[in-house]
Amino acid sequence: MNSLLPFFDPIRGVSMPGLIFKMILAVIFGGLIGLERGHKHRAAGSRTYMIVCLGAALTIILSQYESSLVLGPWHEISEMLGRKVDVTRYAEKVVSGIGFIGAGTIIVTGRQEIKGLTTAAGLWTSACMGLAIGSGYYECAILAFILILFTTVVLEKFSAWVVARARNMDLYIEFEKMENLGEIINTIKSMDIQIFDVDIQREKQSNGVTIGAVISSRLPKKETHSHVMSKISKFDFVTVVDEI
Repeated sequence: MNSLLPFFDPIRGVSMPGLIFKMILAVIFGGLIGLERGHKHRAAGSRTYMIVCLGAALTIILSQYESSLVLGPWHEISEMLGRKVDVTRYAEKVVSGIGFIGAGTIIVTGRQEIKGLTTAAGLWTSACMGLAIGSGYYECAILAFILILFTTVVLEKFSAWVVARARNMDLYIEFEKMENLGEIINTIKSMDIQIFDVDIQREKQSNGVTIGAVISSRLPKKETHSHVMSKISKFDFVTVVDEI
């Protein structure tokens, strides 16, 4: 089968130039994808992605190396013992095993939000990209790298743009006393914002009981999300304001 990028052909195998190129490419691609997650202070950052992608690449390199030994210097011994090499078994373990690492980045917050799904998915895909690099399928790895960055950077910015202009808004607000809730609601209503629901939560903290409320609302066209959050955060008794 003819390769799409034939100039990569000399470094697709298990030669030393190919080994060096694969390992460096895995570190670079994995690290660049991890930079976006690290910038957002996620559980898995640039170094984690580097290690995962490099480790995945190494498993495929090891598979190729073992296969070359069995088909080369060890051919007679392997024929005599009836041993065959399945070069896919390492990749199978990587794809299934990386799920344990990804699961560790997923958490459920006190507000019943699920965080870390994008990081976990990015780790798993980064591992698959490393497998492609290790196998020498550079065309696939480059395309995967471009698409991963597109989904994690470009699409996330587009999603944030859409959310910022959406009329519906869910706010999580923490404040000192239950009496403060009335003032918060009155302030929101003074901006011609329609309130659908108010869910009150209490959490025991080391310094006392924190009162939180999730307020579901619909904004008028003239109002922006940032202005609403800025106005509520000016209260001295408000400790946390976050859009969920």
